[in-house]
Amino acid sequence: MSAVLDPVSVLSDRVNAMAESATLAMTKKARELAAQGVKVISLSIGEPDFPTPQHIKDAAKKAIDDNFTQYTPVSGIADLRSAIAEKLRRDNNLDWKPENIVVSTGAKQSLTNVLLALLNPGDEVIIFSPYWVSYSEMVVLAEGVPVLVTGSLENDFKVTAEEFEAAITPRTKLVMFSSPCNPTGSVFTEEELRKIGQVVERHENIFVMADEIYEYIVFEGKNFSIGSIPSIKDRVITVNGCSKGYAMTGWRLGYIAAAKWIADACDKIQGQVTSGTCSITQKAAVAALTGPLDDTRKMAEAYRRRRDLVIAGLREIPGLKISVPQGAFYAFPDMSSYFGKSDGTNVIKNADDLAMYLLNVGHVATVSGAAFGAPNCIRLSTAASDENLTEAISRIKTALGNLK
Repeated sequence: MSAVLDPVSVLSDRVNAMAESATLAMTKKARELAAQGVKVISLSIGEPDFPTPQHIKDAAKKAIDDNFTQYTPVSGIADLRSAIAEKLRRDNNLDWKPENIVVSTGAKQSLTNVLLALLNPGDEVIIFSPYWVSYSEMVVLAEGVPVLVTGSLENDFKVTAEEFEAAITPRTKLVMFSSPCNPTGSVFTEEELRKIGQVVERHENIFVMADEIYEYIVFEGKNFSIGSIPSIKDRVITVNGCSKGYAMTGWRLGYIAAAKWIADACDKIQGQVTSGTCSITQKAAVAALTGPLDDTRKMAEAYRRRRDLVIAGLREIPGLKISVPQGAFYAFPDMSSYFGKSDGTNVIKNADDLAMYLLNVGHVATVSGAAFGAPNCIRLSTAASDENLTEAISRIKTALGNLK
């Protein structure tokens, strides 16, 4: 009889040290509860609830009918990289050529490629916090050291240039952030990003990774790209993709725009890991990037309406502290006034307990802010119908009302 293996001792240190994605874990728990017949409202995953626009689906169908089903170049097909370069000029004031573009299987891969390309063991990466759950784990996977710099709720969770500069050490290699931000919905203004750019300009060995995946979901004005600042252009890696703005999450397509030597390094890594992204998806992405934005604008307007609905509902719940999101599709209330309370059965010690309480008692799936570097908060996705959002807020209010 063979001995029973201890998985922890057999698996690699990098896997054992890696945390599971909190958003995916909560979504999994919500599905398990739903499978038992419980009517769960899931506000845990950041996924548009709209279908992919028809002209994009039509382009994919045509690609299949045209038998466009073979391997593609590692960095993406030529017409897609050209479409991305044109989109960046049109929307972001970024002047990059197709050779500066690398298309990947989702923005997650794009981010990871860059970290693997730039980091050596012990290099520090400043992460503006609250941050998307995978940032810190990606840095650890690349043998870097995450350095979290937290923005205050009073400043809409945004890190200031002064706070950023105070965190820089001789080991700092990179700073990374998203704007619009997942999980807070905060959007850095052009003035704020120019001040951050001035800090980067003063520190010549620091690179910037700007995640702009939510750029089309901005409720006031237009998103500003820090990579458009000429003095630091060659040290900014702009990351984007099709999942949020075009409701193409399952299609899995992201991309970077960066100095050619960085793009070449990412191509080299990707060539050994996945090679080129799905050929059908790439043709669909060409249609997305070159086609009309009518559906994208309609989705953004729906997210604005839902934002207003959710924030109004949350403001009726005693004890919550709320920043009004300016983009993306999340609400991120501070729930710490409920810590230490109990309904007689469940004791709420922290945001993890509160998220599980809301799932098991209120039957609303949210995500603990601890996973995003904000242990006093929970994240609610507003990418759901008005009816479900209204019912979810009602359930949350009732569940919290039972805590004394």
